[in-house]
Amino acid sequence: MQDKVIDYFIELTKIPHCSKNSDKLLEFIKNFATSRGYRVEVDSAKNILVKRDNPKLALQAHYDMVCIGKAPKIETYIKDGWMYAKESSLGADNGMAVAMMMSLMDRGLGLEFLFTSDEEIGLVGATGLELELDSKYMLNIDSEDEAEVYIGCAGGADVFATKESFEVVKPLKYIYEVSVSNLIGGHSGVDIDKNIPNAIKVLGDFLFENEIFNISLFEGGERMNSIPANAKAVVTTDREIEGRDLVKVSKLEGSFDFYQSRDLVSLIYEFKNGVDEYNSELNIPNSSANLAIIDFREGRANIRVSLRGMSEESLNSILNKSLGLFQKYGFETKERDKYPSWKPEINEFSEIVKESISKIFGKSEYRAIHAGLECGVISQKYPNIKIASIGPNIRYPHSTREKVEMESVYKTFRAIEDIIDNID
Repeated sequence: MQDKVIDYFIELTKIPHCSKNSDKLLEFIKNFATSRGYRVEVDSAKNILVKRDNPKLALQAHYDMVCIGKAPKIETYIKDGWMYAKESSLGADNGMAVAMMMSLMDRGLGLEFLFTSDEEIGLVGATGLELELDSKYMLNIDSEDEAEVYIGCAGGADVFATKESFEVVKPLKYIYEVSVSNLIGGHSGVDIDKNIPNAIKVLGDFLFENEIFNISLFEGGERMNSIPANAKAVVTTDREIEGRDLVKVSKLEGSFDFYQSRDLVSLIYEFKNGVDEYNSELNIPNSSANLAIIDFREGRANIRVSLRGMSEESLNSILNKSLGLFQKYGFETKERDKYPSWKPEINEFSEIVKESISKIFGKSEYRAIHAGLECGVISQKYPNIKIASIGPNIRYPHSTREKVEMESVYKTFRAIEDIIDNID
């Protein structure tokens, strides 16, 4: 049965399911479940609820993935006990959980299986959830560290900032493309405290420190919830410049329109990317900001920032700081996709989960995560359902370095089987 989980996962990698483009996987899951005698419901947000009998336990995962590199064309391989994808994100987040749920459906168990849509672009499915759950317990399988039982998560919000009033200026003596490329990237929540360089920030700091403010183009970032791996700008200067560290400089020829962009560069330089405050009690960031995407061209700047906080207070604090900085430099701002944190709670269900994890792994700890698990949104919609979250070891999600540990998948699946056996 464990090998079947891997077989199902590889089958899933052949079905495109990038966020906003996962209808083929939706149809696949519907057909898979109905062919095994389950009732299937789909709501207007494209969430899928699969159930039979009188379930007491729901298993939950999202069925979209962050597509980076060549994805959705995914070619898997295994090395030293870990599964990777060649030049693309792997989609183990959260495809491995979907594969586990498929394996359990093969047994015809009296459970609920909730597959949520578009989690990776702002918990869209969970926020729009309209389905009626019968279970009193829910096990989310979207965590990424084995042997840990997650009982709390960060809330989040995105800021979209725009400015158009950039003055046209004449080209100076030299024109350059300045770029930062192929950085390691990573998840803007769980990796935000790992000192991973942000390509937009690196490039913006270089321009500020070299007093380069006349810009034709500045673009960078890949996804709202990824630490940017790439950024580039086309600039003009009155002197020759050289690259440094992560920054590459190349001379250009041609005709470009340039704009006086001191406010843009100064904003990036002043922006505090990464951990804003640290939570020593939970041993994770308390609040953080990720400068996710920039698109400056034809004198118009669009910037997107993802923010996280472990409580409503910490999220509002980092949100107000970000809004204040954009307003200082004359940007118009919109707050998007705000979602709640999940307050840590130990209850009878989390104890069952912790006991099963300890039995299989020989250890277990309660944790909270600095990322937006759907548990926060779902717990508000269904306050009487007790929720916990587990998962296998997944490293560097939302990047081409994403990998999942095979033995961890097997053990996590055995733990889920034990949890099912211990639900009254």
